[in-house]
Amino acid sequence: MNPHLQKLQAYPFEKLSTLINNERPSDQYSAVSLAIGEPKHPTPESIKNALASKLSQLDKYPSTRGSDELRLACATWLQNRFKLSTQNINENDNVLPVNGTREALFAFAQCIINPSKKPVALIPNPFYQIYEGAALLAGAEPVYYDCSVVDGDIPALWELEHEVWERCQLIYICTPSNPTGQLIPKSTLQKLIEHSLQHHFVIASDECYSEIYSPDVQPPMGLLHYAQELGNDVLQNCMAFYSLSKRSNAPGLRSGFVAGSADLIEQFLRYRTYHGCAMSLPIQAASIAAWSDEEHVKINRQLYQEKFIAVLKILNNCLPCQAPDAGFYLWPKLPIDDEKFCQSLYMKKNVLTLPGSYLARTIAGYNPGHMRARFALVATKQECVQAATRIQEFLQEFN
Repeated sequence: MNPHLQKLQAYPFEKLSTLINNERPSDQYSAVSLAIGEPKHPTPESIKNALASKLSQLDKYPSTRGSDELRLACATWLQNRFKLSTQNINENDNVLPVNGTREALFAFAQCIINPSKKPVALIPNPFYQIYEGAALLAGAEPVYYDCSVVDGDIPALWELEHEVWERCQLIYICTPSNPTGQLIPKSTLQKLIEHSLQHHFVIASDECYSEIYSPDVQPPMGLLHYAQELGNDVLQNCMAFYSLSKRSNAPGLRSGFVAGSADLIEQFLRYRTYHGCAMSLPIQAASIAAWSDEEHVKINRQLYQEKFIAVLKILNNCLPCQAPDAGFYLWPKLPIDDEKFCQSLYMKKNVLTLPGSYLARTIAGYNPGHMRARFALVATKQECVQAATRIQEFLQEFN
């Protein structure tokens, strides 16, 4: 067996299952889950219809590169959304369909990491656990950096030793962040791009929450936009990951794409040809429909905005909480241990949340998720309000 498998920790939801395994929630309340970030809004009919219309094509092998039409839809969306030049991003050289960002974020490390050179993979803390597993199984040493945005920067990045940067082959970033909801500032991203050119590492930017933001603000920009603005027109060392799961409420579609440097795309395509990751033609058709339409995304944003307003109105009376820069998570600071909070809240109020420490690692005695919890506002507005009300009651009883 691959010895690196023994380094993998239990997934956050495995830990949560163990935490509540022997607990019986109060039957006074109906169950509400804010634990898993699985979108619950309806998948648009246009996407389902496009999928159904191509079911006859299940008898054909799809291309790993995806159809010309799908790559064009992805490239066009990217150009419009992030104000990218057609000279810097085109469907032939700079985009590649993937079966969801989770699969691609994992596979990318296997393609990039050279295990013979004592590689380091930098991982934000807290983080999406796929980054860690990908780094470990690729033979890299994970080095965790506190991803807290302070005064318009992420100071923990620049506190890393020179030797770490010299050994770094890959850095994962997440903007908007899961779970904090923070956006990585422009100055940090551009400084990171310059660092990558100096130390020869690749930036993997997970931007799957980029389309869930307040309708009242400007759309958040990402790695590729700031690379172009910096003058890095070939997007050297840059790869960004996009998904339809959150944007279009289609997590079961398992569809997204990666975009960035033509050189990285070429090598990742070579890897994926052997990995067997081609997207079926019906899924490609549904994906074209999704990336070609913005109206359903606007409706989606408005639904999340309404939930944030309603929930924060309740929670702000009892729990320090603020709306994220983007994404659909709340990341409140708790008055008690996060495991105890989540376990007791589940037992007494039948509301399931995720302990923050499960999404982070303890480094030098500090776990940035300790005494925090992640609330995913994916349920209906009514259920989210019910959950917030019960959390308020729980905290009042605790106090």
